[in-house]
Amino acid sequence: MGAAMRRIQAGNALTAFGIGFTVPFLYIYVAQVRGLGSMAATSAFVAFALGALVALPFTGRVIDRRGPVPVVMGAAVAASAGALALGLSSGIVPILLSALALGAGQAVMQPALATMIVWCSTPSTRTRAFALQFFMQNLGLGIGGLLGGQIVDESRPGSFTLLFGIEAVMFLVLAGVVATVRLPHAPAIKDAMPRDPAQSGGSGWKRLLRHKAMVQLCVLGFVVFFACYGQFESGLAAFGTEAAGISPSTLGFALAANTGAIVLAQFVVLRLVEKRRRSRVIALVGLIWTAAWLIAGFSGLGHGSTMMAAAAFITTYALFGIGEAMLSPTLAPLVADLAPEGSVGQYNSAFALVKQMALALGPLGVPLGAGAPMLYIAVFVLVSLGIAALALRLGRGLTPMQDNPVLASRVVAQGGPAVAAKERVPA
Repeated sequence: MGAAMRRIQAGNALTAFGIGFTVPFLYIYVAQVRGLGSMAATSAFVAFALGALVALPFTGRVIDRRGPVPVVMGAAVAASAGALALGLSSGIVPILLSALALGAGQAVMQPALATMIVWCSTPSTRTRAFALQFFMQNLGLGIGGLLGGQIVDESRPGSFTLLFGIEAVMFLVLAGVVATVRLPHAPAIKDAMPRDPAQSGGSGWKRLLRHKAMVQLCVLGFVVFFACYGQFESGLAAFGTEAAGISPSTLGFALAANTGAIVLAQFVVLRLVEKRRRSRVIALVGLIWTAAWLIAGFSGLGHGSTMMAAAAFITTYALFGIGEAMLSPTLAPLVADLAPEGSVGQYNSAFALVKQMALALGPLGVPLGAGAPMLYIAVFVLVSLGIAALALRLGRGLTPMQDNPVLASRVVAQGGPAVAAKERVPA
């Protein structure tokens, strides 16, 4: 790992650490500490998502034209200002404006940092680089949340201001770290996917929408994010508390099990998946999540003790974590390897936008999870099976280099480009 990559990963981890200080407590802060009620807290989350949805469509073009470094720095400053203002605000309007700025800044950072990782890696090292990024993010979020929980006091608004202040400082630290990064003059993605003459002309979005494999990946990504991340703190939590009788403390243990599974399994899983076809790894995640939803359904059937229901629910979150650990070295590198030269930022931004849309629509599962729990489970069992089917379909349209650059690179080394183009990468 070069010096540039080490600095990118360190800045990413410190930012996640700062975000972890505030994310678990935003609802409590707005609704209870500031006394604005649940509707205002929900509106703050909506503003957060809206900021991301407004900013991301324009981000990719700026990244590709100006480079990712100034974009990360600008987004970090905007997010820092939003976090600090949020900690100082007491009225609904300033809170919503602050959440809007914070959401936009955080969202823009994601594709810009991903593009920096792409530029500092090669197709064969990119899998491990993105796995490390995901590991560091979850470790930072977990430690930040743990420490933040020891600081907050609902009777002291100043304790929340301190948390948001720490988050604001971490964003500025990221900007400072990124400013010292010296990126290669040309992105390494050039070796994986040269500029495609068929995609010349038209806007970046039109060219992307004509790219069949990328469109398929975006559809797959939307389903993945909606079925997993979109349900964690909304539909699945409602199912657990209403149908399975899970206590809030047990829900906290389940979330901790999810993070723990990711941190403990990430590099074990990486050794198992980095030599295998990405499309089949994603399909396997769909099957693992199918099992997770079935176990969640068992917890809501009312058979057995409360302890058994709690254990089943915690197991569900842990299985989701294992699936996430398998996706982190798979989805993001695949987006990069699909991108033609000069469009890495556009492709990363488009995929980040898909993720934000899925997260924004995730709470639609709440009424079903609370009011028709077994139907909710059945729907997401089918959705998870759909992930496996969509992944296998995507794999049929990928080149060997895109589906498994590690083995494809070995084919090139042994038989040259002509052989690599003809060989199919084994599972």
